[in-house]
Amino acid sequence: MAQIEQSDKGGKKKKGAQKKMHIHVDFTPMVDMNMLLITFFMLCTTMIKSQTLSISLPSNEKVENEAQMNKAKESEAITLILATERDKDGNIKKDDEGNELNTVYYYFGKPELQDLGGGQFATNLKAEKFLGNEGSTQRGIRKILHDRNTKVLEKIDALKADWRERKFSPNKDINDSIYQARAKEIRNDSTLTRPVVVIKATPEASWSSLIGALDEMQINQIARYQIDNINGVDSAMIIAYRLSHPGK
Repeated sequence: MAQIEQSDKGGKKKKGAQKKMHIHVDFTPMVDMNMLLITFFMLCTTMIKSQTLSISLPSNEKVENEAQMNKAKESEAITLILATERDKDGNIKKDDEGNELNTVYYYFGKPELQDLGGGQFATNLKAEKFLGNEGSTQRGIRKILHDRNTKVLEKIDALKADWRERKFSPNKDINDSIYQARAKEIRNDSTLTRPVVVIKATPEASWSSLIGALDEMQINQIARYQIDNINGVDSAMIIAYRLSHPGK
């Protein structure tokens, strides 16, 4: 409560002198009200699980054959090389919609750079863009990765359909934790044909292009991928591709 106390020390007052008043405010009820509000908001707030990007980190498990650690079957390997278009000042170029102009160079298996003579080279390098789906149809590099991981995606789609059906049934025997565990088992099933993706970035590549490549790993349920450094062969392949495909 607020109290107003008028000071009156007695004695003769000068004519026209103002009365002095002391105002005292008791904030004890405000503290109680704040505690009630904090309790109310804590009870009514919905706790949202943080949506973070999960990246597969190296394991510290002992490997019997260390020579095979960084090797993959040629039929399963796919290498992505990220590049971003920049102007003469080093600024990232963007399209009319404000999206970065990123290019994803890729090749399957081992790199192939063949000297045809006369300064011409042949390579197994191809190029795509980061494109979203058109309806249910994949486009760009997403379609390439989707087609390489078809077996895993088919099993996960079947699991997802089964999970949705059981989730709303009265006798459900599968929850989110069980679904995630089974999906992980499918992604790591060595009996299925699964790609091994190596992601590399050119010096001009932007961080968003790398994040976009990692997003594609999650979207296409690819469990085996790693980030590696670009080498001289990769750079030579990109130069040869650009010379043979001007304007791309």
